[in-house]
Amino acid sequence: MSNTTWPELPWNAWSDTAATLHMWTQIVGKTRLALTPLQNHWWNVPLYVTARGLTTSAMDYGDDVLDIEFDFLSHELRMRLSSGKNETLALKPRSVADFYHEYLRCLDTLGAPVKIWPMPVEIQNPIRFDLDTQHHSYDPEYAHRFWQVLVNTEKVLRSWTPGFLGKVSPAHFFWGSFDFAMTRFSGRPAPPREGADSIQREAYSHEVISAGFWPGNGGYGAAAFYCYAAPVPAGLAEKKISPAAAIWDSNLGEFLFRYDDVRLQSSPEDALLDFFQSAYSAAADSAKWDRETLDRKTA
Repeated sequence: MSNTTWPELPWNAWSDTAATLHMWTQIVGKTRLALTPLQNHWWNVPLYVTARGLTTSAMDYGDDVLDIEFDFLSHELRMRLSSGKNETLALKPRSVADFYHEYLRCLDTLGAPVKIWPMPVEIQNPIRFDLDTQHHSYDPEYAHRFWQVLVNTEKVLRSWTPGFLGKVSPAHFFWGSFDFAMTRFSGRPAPPREGADSIQREAYSHEVISAGFWPGNGGYGAAAFYCYAAPVPAGLAEKKISPAAAIWDSNLGEFLFRYDDVRLQSSPEDALLDFFQSAYSAAADSAKWDRETLDRKTA
């Protein structure tokens, strides 16, 4: 696999920007949630990587089609209708409340108003979008770097996909948890999760092994790639995986490969692919997945 530039992404340098961008992506993501029918495991709500940023993809709006894209090259949010109308909102230092009001105004101007629930989800101490003046940072350089990492990660995930014949998700960005993921399924229903909310019940209705990237949010404090199984099979923590820099995090209950350690590898892409495959193999074997059926045979 050809080498690609993996930019520095120190969490302490852009955590304020990430916190603001997290809320902005939730606002746009909730628009997709409002305009699309439920798909298994909430696959109707994530955003997707594009050549310029993150998009909702096309959404039906009456007889028209709407799409919304974060452009991390020109640093604009683009709202487009298939009828030709479009609106643009600058991505710059501004409060979540200001972004929210301007965003709704742009949709009204397009003739495509959307009603969304103004409370953030999957975070501690949420603040209503229309009242949030606490989050107001936007560093275009780090927003661009974050997008670059997503592009690179998707490239690796795509090269990993052909080895699996079972049900597998797209590579998609979940704006609730603010992470980028691809998920494989064993085909077996999962036991109910104790204390699970409606989001978790739908997301984890079946056995999964999920791999992806998060930039440092959620209390970890550093960008990392991950791989986890749900439910967690017995003995998974004791499994050895590669590369050697990858670890088992007992607090999170998953395998981690720190982003900074990936960047130090002679080929970050090959090392990351090795991590995803070896962590998947450890989890699938521990959970007794039918790998004879699910895994593609290689010559």
